[in-house]
Amino acid sequence: MAPPFRSPARLLGALCTLAATASLTAQVSQGCISELSGQECGPRLNTITTAVPFLMIGPDSRSGGMGDAGVALPADANAMHWNASKLAFAENEGEFRISVSPWLRQLVPDMSLAYLAGYKKLNNKRSALGGSLRYFNMGSITFTDINGGIIRDFKPAEFAVDVAFAQQFSDRFSGGITLRYINSNLTGGLNVNGANTKAGQAVAADLSFFFRNDEMQIAKKDAVFAFGINVSNIGNKMSYSETSRTDFLPINLRFGPALTLDIDPYNSITFNADINKLLVPTPPIYKTETDADNKTQYVKDEDGNYVIFSGKDPNRGVAAGIFGSFIDAPGNVWVDSEGVQHLEQGSVLKEELREIYYGGGLEYWYAKQFAFRTGYFWEAATKGDRKYFTMGLGVKYSIFSLDFSYLIANTTRSPLANTLRFTLGFNFDGKAKKKGSTAE
Repeated sequence: MAPPFRSPARLLGALCTLAATASLTAQVSQGCISELSGQECGPRLNTITTAVPFLMIGPDSRSGGMGDAGVALPADANAMHWNASKLAFAENEGEFRISVSPWLRQLVPDMSLAYLAGYKKLNNKRSALGGSLRYFNMGSITFTDINGGIIRDFKPAEFAVDVAFAQQFSDRFSGGITLRYINSNLTGGLNVNGANTKAGQAVAADLSFFFRNDEMQIAKKDAVFAFGINVSNIGNKMSYSETSRTDFLPINLRFGPALTLDIDPYNSITFNADINKLLVPTPPIYKTETDADNKTQYVKDEDGNYVIFSGKDPNRGVAAGIFGSFIDAPGNVWVDSEGVQHLEQGSVLKEELREIYYGGGLEYWYAKQFAFRTGYFWEAATKGDRKYFTMGLGVKYSIFSLDFSYLIANTTRSPLANTLRFTLGFNFDGKAKKKGSTAE
């Protein structure tokens, strides 16, 4: 039993948000001890949990068909999620996109994510303003008391509103900043064990940069190379009651390249990849001891706080959590026959590397009207075990576009399996694309 550091309100929030991202689907061996070394058979499950993980769900079908990666793809309105600085290089005067996705339908029949995003280039043509609204509907739940009596029905929901500004600093480099308001209402003010709950609220910001070189050639074919970086959801921690401790937002570092190759006037292909790391504390491993009855107990200090055996205290400030997230993994701890804990040599660095997750894919366009996409997403088994293939289709006619993506999970009984996403787009001007671009 882990140290009870969560209040009932936080537990409810954690259960809802964990279900939203399926972060506990990993099939990891636990409690398995080698008879030769006394060590665990493999790395322990140690997922990183945050408040409002719906902010990390890729909302649109284009990136959703390319392995949930999009930090360096050619700009469209959905850059509001992936990298707002790309909007400064957007080739249309402006556009709107609306995306809808039924979510985790194998767990909850009425859960869904809706996303509306748009931008407008400013008169200087080197700047852009963007905005978006994200709404996550968790379906309907029934609250009961400890005796199973029905208290009431409630529909928990979360939403975020974004405003962004992007600016070209040169013909190849741009930067962007996004401001975000987040509201997460999981309990509807329900009283839990004498504590009144409330909707969690937070204000956050994204800081992003984008590099684009459209004057390249590969094998005598015109090519565009791009690289993007985005640090998202930098903001205050969130609480669901006046008495509970607070949760980190899903502060995330995302970076990666994209390469577009114009094969001929009718055919082009784009390759992209995203590398991600959550910039929040990793849960530590607490010190244990065996009592006279041979039962394992957690050790407390003189102030009644649980003693950490490996890792760092997760209850720290936002800045300390961001910078400490690169060095706070506890590693793999095993217990010998006398109940003494030991840290496996080299396991701390290995766990830090397992906290990096990846996505990438390709997009093929014919005549800039019909698109096919595919990709793959990978996350370590001990950090959530999200592993899936993606595919998608797109069609564009004049100022309208329609995109579709489909997720194929390759882990058994994954609640993410068969996830669909649909996106409808509308361009303000419908101008022809410039050389080397396959932006939608």
